[in-house]
Amino acid sequence: MKKSFILLLVICFCLQGFTQSFQPEFSIAGFFPIENSGRQVYSMNPSWKFYKGNIIGAEKTVFNDSDWEQVSIPHSIDLLPTEASGCVNYQGICWYRKHFNLNSELIGKKMFLYFEAVMGKTQIWINGELCTTHYGGYLPIIIDMTDKVVFNQNNVIAVCTDNSNDPSYPPGKPQEFLDFTYCGGIYRDCWLITHNKVFITDDNYASERAGGGTFISYSNVSEKSADIHIKLQLKNESSQAFKGKAHVTLNDPLGKTVRQFTCPISIPSGKTVYCSKLITIQQPQLWYPFSPSLYQMHIEIKDSKTGKTVDGYRKKLGVRSIAFKGKNGLWINGKPYPHPLMGVNRHQDFAVVGNAMTNSLHWRDARKLKSLGLDIIRNAHYPQDPAFMDACDALGLFVIENTPGWQFWNEDPIFQNRVFDDIRNIIRRDRSRPSVFLWEPVLNETWYPESFIDSVKQIVAEEYPYPYSHIVGDSEARGSSKFSILYSHPSNGDADIAIKELNPEVTYFTREWGDNVDDWNSHNSTSRANRAWGEIPMLVQATHYASPSYICTSYDGLWRTSRQHIGGCLWHSFDHQRGYHPDPFYGGLTDAFRQPKYSYYMFMAQRPVDSLAVWAESGPMVYIAHEMTPFSPSNVTLYSNCEEVRLTVFKNGKIHTYKKEHKGGMPSPIIVFKNAYNFMEDKLLSRQERWDEVYLLAEAFQNGKKVAEHKRMPARRPAKIMLRLDNEKIQPIADGSDLITVIASVTDENGNIKRLNNYHIQFMVEGEARLVADEKSHTNPRAIEWGTAPILLRTTLRAGKVKVKAKVDYPGMQMPLQGELEFNVLSPSFSSIYDTEGRTGVTPWDNNINNDKNIFQEERRKLNLELKNVERQQSEFGESSLK
Repeated sequence: MKKSFILLLVICFCLQGFTQSFQPEFSIAGFFPIENSGRQVYSMNPSWKFYKGNIIGAEKTVFNDSDWEQVSIPHSIDLLPTEASGCVNYQGICWYRKHFNLNSELIGKKMFLYFEAVMGKTQIWINGELCTTHYGGYLPIIIDMTDKVVFNQNNVIAVCTDNSNDPSYPPGKPQEFLDFTYCGGIYRDCWLITHNKVFITDDNYASERAGGGTFISYSNVSEKSADIHIKLQLKNESSQAFKGKAHVTLNDPLGKTVRQFTCPISIPSGKTVYCSKLITIQQPQLWYPFSPSLYQMHIEIKDSKTGKTVDGYRKKLGVRSIAFKGKNGLWINGKPYPHPLMGVNRHQDFAVVGNAMTNSLHWRDARKLKSLGLDIIRNAHYPQDPAFMDACDALGLFVIENTPGWQFWNEDPIFQNRVFDDIRNIIRRDRSRPSVFLWEPVLNETWYPESFIDSVKQIVAEEYPYPYSHIVGDSEARGSSKFSILYSHPSNGDADIAIKELNPEVTYFTREWGDNVDDWNSHNSTSRANRAWGEIPMLVQATHYASPSYICTSYDGLWRTSRQHIGGCLWHSFDHQRGYHPDPFYGGLTDAFRQPKYSYYMFMAQRPVDSLAVWAESGPMVYIAHEMTPFSPSNVTLYSNCEEVRLTVFKNGKIHTYKKEHKGGMPSPIIVFKNAYNFMEDKLLSRQERWDEVYLLAEAFQNGKKVAEHKRMPARRPAKIMLRLDNEKIQPIADGSDLITVIASVTDENGNIKRLNNYHIQFMVEGEARLVADEKSHTNPRAIEWGTAPILLRTTLRAGKVKVKAKVDYPGMQMPLQGELEFNVLSPSFSSIYDTEGRTGVTPWDNNINNDKNIFQEERRKLNLELKNVERQQSEFGESSLK
């Protein structure tokens, strides 16, 4: 116990050193590169030519694409407005072409082109040769292009994508009847992976059951020891037989070597072999959601003749066991899990760019969710970006892995076989990740035949024939009796679908809770609150999710279930676009730009009051869900995870006190102080120019000590625009693709956000980024909503400074002053291959916007004195005090 406590202190100390800035590490095709291994990785993201529509002959090397748009990937084929549901997005054929040169250093190397995903039906040509036709939008496309490229000459990759409706592959359902969208294009990363001709194979490309690449699994996991199974596939494509050794080093989370071993290798030319090893480690540092310890496994393949490393990489692994014990609930690492697993569903959908989220956006999403104290994410309704999975591994978020599908079944064997291929490839891609909690190999809310269950169970068993692999299905679906883990609503939840009788051998979990529509056509719901609608709708949404007065599955209800019902995932984490309804889904804890609603802070108040060893916010918090406007409610709502909260209303005013009573249910009920705020009291003090006395101050206490506070002041006269980066302390990277959100707020002189105004904000950028916005999509200028206007920037390929400026669309002497923000873009950790014409950079200033702030600041000084006279005279001829 003492050793574990000391380790936790060391980890926490190390984490504190990174609270200001932290650059996450992203895997490439499931591995992390190491130096001098013979394996190199290049980003192929920059400098593609793009054409929306079909065009004859675009696959040919000599095709003239000089007038096509130049883009970087991940790429969205549309710039979408914030309201982009109802099939607004483009569906159809698009073309991409990339020109590149390979230098002679790569002669003799194996070269694989690795697309993490392309949406829809995809054909790929290299130098005019058709290499593959792929169906599906969520899993890797891998091409051996060793014999298809030339050196020191122009090479061309041509990609034809089509995200049109197609029932022959999953999800299969037409977008106009779908609860999400098929945003098209090459929307995830593309890599060139090179290595010698003796190499570790790729987990997916090898296409072997429970084989290929590196497969790491576990058994007999406890606090005392753990068995780790390593299965490594090696291939020899050289003309000579190869003899050597696999050198494997396992380092603990602090970098200390805990095990080393070698495995002799003998591979005839043109053959493939396996190297397998079972090792045992003592007193393992186990992976938990509240302490996600990651080991590093270094794998190097060395030639016996030369002693040189011919291939190698790193894998990150988390040692953990998962067991579902029916009425005895969930057990992690040999112990009963202490509380329900609370989480959310997540679509890979972001404002403006749709599915085309960059690695940093995925990581920021995961960090935002972990900062709420969540333990689990359901990847609705498809496998998501490897970068998001990397973040879940590192931050301590369990993941339910979904097979692509939503309310659609096709009896055609082609469709079924493509579903089966998806299941196999999902497992092969993510099987070694500690974050994988459950495989969901069924199609969401679909009436598939019962025989389908037998098939998918067999596939999962074939692909993962080791302990701690589990599958889940719906209690309402056909074949539900064949699952030992079932989705259901608890008996205290939604009355129409709540499960009535529990099977003591089955463990239950709620896959989607929180929605509360009037009917499934209108979609009016107490859960669906657009952030722009303001205080009351957001307060209603938070109360509905927490503990409503009516019967509905809620946070509180899930905490009142027996151990047999192990938790649930909210529908949904973030607002997102949909095909089958004109309105976006507004039930998120944030909007589509990830700006939080009140429910976000209500969820945050449920996290433990103790700080955790995770790369996210944790510990005590308090938040005032009240804006102090003339229209704000008299009741003041607070969210806090502390045992005592005091609210002071105005200087020397009344102090309201709340003390938490532990009566079961959700950890931290919503705090409401009745009739605590009166705008007329604000008016009285303000007329006396005692503005600094008007505030709400919330102070949170734990064990008698103040551990958190939050202060609110009403926003006065709009005075300026303030800009901030929403970066979750992760700096943008100069890779030509990275996206970063900048949020403009209209504030008073003291920085209090003026929620109630209707300005439009125009943005300009200078330096190593460019706006992902245009007038057509209503993204620049952008309307202020609930006091803010967000915008996306994309980095260039040069590290350096970025300056952003924002002004009201029609500036004037009495309008808020222009805002400015400057930040740095860092160099990437990997090389890129691109046409040098794609190295775009500095954007010059528009002189019309550059000097507005200085001009109006000078005029403002001259006007202030006269304005005071106007205000005084209004007071003399109007109300001077409360009546």
